[in-house]
Amino acid sequence: MLRKKTNGVARRAQRTGILSDVAEKSVDRRAFLRGSGLAIGGLAAISAAGGAVAPAAAQTSSAVVETVKSVCTHCSVGCTVIAEVSNGVWTGQEPGWDSPFNLGAHCAKGAAVREHAHGERRLKYPMKKENGEWVRISWEQAIDEIGDGMMQIREESGPDSVYWLGSAKHNNEQAYLFRKFAAYWGTNNVDHQARICHSTTVAGVANTWGYGAMTNSYNDIHNSKAIFIIGGNPAEAHPVSLLHVLKAKEQNNAPLIVCDPRFTRTAAHADEFVRFRPGSDVALVWGILWHIFENGWEDQEFIRTRVWGMDQIKQEVAKWNPEEVERVTGTPGSQLQRVARTLANNRPGTVIWCMGGTQHTNGNNNTRAYCVLQLALGNMGTSGGGTNIFRGHDNVQGATDLGVLSHTLPGYYGLSDGAWAHWARVWGEDLDWLKGQFVTASIDGEDKPLMNQIGIPVSRWIDGVLEDPANMDNPDKVRAMVLWGHAPNSQTRQKEMKTAMEQLDMLVVVDPYPTVSAVMQDRTDGVYLLPACTQFETHGSVTASNRSIQWREKVVDPLFESLPDEVIMAKFANKFGWADRFFRNIEMEDAETPVVESVTREFNSGMWTVGYTGQSPERIKKHMANQHTFDRTTLQAVGGPADGDYYGMPWPCWGTPEMNHPGTPNLYDMSKPVSEGGLTFRARFGVERDGDNLLAEGVYSAGSEIQDGYPEFTMQMLMDLGWDGDLTAEERAAIDAVAGPKTNWKTDLSGGIQRVAIAHECAPFGNAKARAVVWTFPDPIPLHREPLYSNRRDLVADYPTYEDRKFYRLPTMYASIQKQDFSEDYPIILTSGRLVEYEGGGDETRSNPWLAELQQDMFVEINTRDANNLGVRDGAQVWVEGPEGGKVKVMAMVTERVGEGVAFMPFHFGGHMEGVDLRDKYPEGADPYVLGESTNTAQTYGYDSVTQMQETKATLCKIWTA
Repeated sequence: MLRKKTNGVARRAQRTGILSDVAEKSVDRRAFLRGSGLAIGGLAAISAAGGAVAPAAAQTSSAVVETVKSVCTHCSVGCTVIAEVSNGVWTGQEPGWDSPFNLGAHCAKGAAVREHAHGERRLKYPMKKENGEWVRISWEQAIDEIGDGMMQIREESGPDSVYWLGSAKHNNEQAYLFRKFAAYWGTNNVDHQARICHSTTVAGVANTWGYGAMTNSYNDIHNSKAIFIIGGNPAEAHPVSLLHVLKAKEQNNAPLIVCDPRFTRTAAHADEFVRFRPGSDVALVWGILWHIFENGWEDQEFIRTRVWGMDQIKQEVAKWNPEEVERVTGTPGSQLQRVARTLANNRPGTVIWCMGGTQHTNGNNNTRAYCVLQLALGNMGTSGGGTNIFRGHDNVQGATDLGVLSHTLPGYYGLSDGAWAHWARVWGEDLDWLKGQFVTASIDGEDKPLMNQIGIPVSRWIDGVLEDPANMDNPDKVRAMVLWGHAPNSQTRQKEMKTAMEQLDMLVVVDPYPTVSAVMQDRTDGVYLLPACTQFETHGSVTASNRSIQWREKVVDPLFESLPDEVIMAKFANKFGWADRFFRNIEMEDAETPVVESVTREFNSGMWTVGYTGQSPERIKKHMANQHTFDRTTLQAVGGPADGDYYGMPWPCWGTPEMNHPGTPNLYDMSKPVSEGGLTFRARFGVERDGDNLLAEGVYSAGSEIQDGYPEFTMQMLMDLGWDGDLTAEERAAIDAVAGPKTNWKTDLSGGIQRVAIAHECAPFGNAKARAVVWTFPDPIPLHREPLYSNRRDLVADYPTYEDRKFYRLPTMYASIQKQDFSEDYPIILTSGRLVEYEGGGDETRSNPWLAELQQDMFVEINTRDANNLGVRDGAQVWVEGPEGGKVKVMAMVTERVGEGVAFMPFHFGGHMEGVDLRDKYPEGADPYVLGESTNTAQTYGYDSVTQMQETKATLCKIWTA
C-alpha cells in the first residue's frame, strides 16, 4: 500500500493531467522563492529525490529571517512550531526544541504544516454555486446574500432552523465568540467535532469525578509504572505523544499493555497485546477487574475514603468470570489474569484511550469502566496514574471547554436560567433581550423556552433536516447549515447526509479548504464557500490535551482573500444588527476586527467553573517565551520569569491572574496544597445518596484547614466558617449583586469566594468521593450492550441495547434496529480509525503534497483467511457495503493486522461517492491531491445513550471484488 514515489508529487494513475499541472505550479513557486533569495529551509525542504531533510542553503540576500513561535494545527499534543519568515513569506520551519511537549520532534503532519498555510489547493476567495457553476463573489456580496437568506429563514421558521456548526480548529477566542454568537442569534443548535470524538469521554469522566478531561499529562506518563492503552493508536494518531509513553517504558521498565481489535503500530511496541472483539470494552475491563477483586488486589483504603458505589460495581463484575468474558470478547481469561496481575504489581499505572473506546452506542459505559478500573487500583490523583485521554484536534479540548456545544454554555455551565444569567452578567447583556432572541416550542405537551433546551447535536444534524417536525422538539426543520471548519465526511450515514444537503435552503462552508461539502451534494445553487484563514494567519490561545494553554503568534498575514474566523463572525454580527451589543466589552481594532487578547480577558472573567480565569494573555505569552525554563517531566518552571508555574497553567488555574495560581498539573492530587496545584475530587453530585455520605472520608489536600470532606463553596459557607471577613469590600459587593449568601464559587465574578477558599487551602468545588455509579445515566453501572448491528445474535439476546427513545430533540432508534438480523448478509465487523499521514476529514492534509505522496489510496484491511474465502487479492479493488446500503469502492489490503471477521478502513478520505470520482465538482484548483471513498458512506446509524456520539467502531459489512 505504501509505495515509494520518485518525483516528489502525489499522483494517481487515472488523473495524471491535473497533478502534472500542479507539479509545474509547485516548482514555479519554489523557483520564485529561490530567485528572490529566500531559502526554503527547515523541515519543509524535503528533497524530492530521497525524502531527506535538507538544510537551508546560503543565499546572497539581505532579507532578514524572523522566527515566529506557533503551535501545530493537527492533534492536541500541542507541539511547538518555529516558523521562519522573510519579507512576509513563510520560508521554513523547525520543531520547537524548548517545548516540553515535543522536545524538538515532529510527526509527518507537523513537519508539513508550512504547506498547510501556503497550500496551493486552498480556497482563495468567496464563491457560490450558480446554475451549477462555481462563481467568484466578493465578501460583501457573500455576507449580504447569506445574511438576507438567514434572516428570511429566521422570520419564517425561527432561529433554530439555522444550524451553526463550529470547529475544533477554532482557537479558544474564536470558539468562545462562536458559542456567544449562536446565543445572540438565539439558538442552541450549535456544536463541533468533539461530539463525534470525545463527548462520551467528557460525559463519563465528568460524571465520575468532576471534570471531563485528561487528568494528568503526556509528560507525567514518564512516572508511570504501567501503561494501559485501550481503543487508541497514538503511534499514528498523536505520534509525538508516543515519545512520552516510550520514555516510561524504557526508563521505568513499565509494561505497555495495548488492547485493540487491530494490531496497530502502537501495539507493535506493546509488552502485551490484547485483541478483543469490537464493541466489547466493558466486558473486557470487567474481566480484568474480576481478577483484581477475586484476588483482593484493589486499593481498599482508597476506595473507602475516596470512592462511592464500588460495592455495586463488584456485584456486576462478579458476573464476568473468565469464561463469559471470553465468550463476549474473544480474549482468553488467562491473558486477562496476566494483565490484571501486571496492573496490580506495577502501580501507579496510567490508562490511555481515544476514539476506539468512545465511538459506540454505549460509549459512556466504556469511558466510565476505564475510570472505575483506575479507581479500583487507587491510581487516581497521583503522579504516574490518572486517565490520559488523547484528543485528536489541535484545540478540541479548548473548543469543548469554551462551549461550542449544543448542551452547554462556555465552561460547562449548562443551559439553566442561572447559567444564562451568569453569562448575561459577563457579557453585560440585558437578559430579557437575550431571551427575546430565542423562541418557545411545545415539548412533551408543554410550552418551553428553547433557550433552556439542549440543541440538536452535530451527529444528528441530518435528521434535523430530514425528520418530520412533528416528531422533533425543533419548531421546524433545519433549513440552513453553516459548516465552519468541519469535515462532513467524518460523520456516518453519508448517503443520507447527501440527501439532507440537497434539501437545505442554504449550505454555507467556512474553511481554508472547500471540504467534501462542496462536492458530495448535487445542488446547482444555494451553496457558498467562504475562505477562512488557517490558524497560522491569526493569533490566539489553544488548549492541549493536558489542559495546558499555549499562545499561537501570527506567522503570516492572511493569504489570498481569506479572513480570520473572528472577523467573519464580526461581519455577520454587523449584518444581523447586534455587533455593538456582541462586542460591547471587547476592544476592537475596527468595526470588524476584535482584539484577540480582549476576547481572552472576557472569557477569563466568566469561566470560573473550570478555572480558565487565571491564564491572562500576558501569562500565557510569558510561558511560551520561556519554554526552556520548564521541567520536561513535572512541567514546573525552575526559576525564570514563570518560576513555580506549571507549563501553560493547565486548568483549573484558580482565581484572577493576580492570584498567580500556578495551574493544576494532575487533577485530584491531594499531595499538594490547592494553592500549589493540588486538588480533591469535585463535590458536584450532592452530599448524600441513599443515606450514604458522598463526601471524602477523612482525607483532604495538603494544608487544608477543613480536614475532612466538604461541599462546594458558597457565600453562606464562608459565613458559616467565619471566613467571610477575608473578602474585600469590592468582592463582597460583587457577591451581593449576584445572589448574596446563595452565590457560589461558579457565579462570583469577583473570584473572591475562590480566593478565600484557596487561602485556607480548600478546593472551591469541594472535597468529595468519585462516584463509580452514575445514577443519572441510563446505565448507572456500566453494562455491556451489543452494538446495534451485531453478528452475535446469541449475545444480543443476553445483552440487548436500549429501547428507542427521544432526546436531543430527536427520536433515536436502538431496539428497533437491533431486532433485525443482518448478520447473514453482512457477516464482517467494520471498524475505522486514523492514519499517521492524514488528519480528520483529510481535506487539508490530502491537499498537502508532502503528505499526499505518502498515502494515495483509500483501502480496507481484510484478514488473510477472510480474503481467501472471498477470493480477494491484495491490492485489488473491492466493494465494501454496510447494512443500510451505503457502499464504497476501495483497495484491499490483505493483512493479519485485523483478526478474522473484522475489517478496518481509515476515515480521512473523501471526494469519491460509491465508486464515482467527484474531482470535477471542486472549484478549479481547490481539489485535494488525493481523493478517495469515505468509510462513513458504509457506516451506519447508532448513537450513544447519553451524548449522541456516533458509532463508527462496531458495525457490519460485506465485501466482494469490484
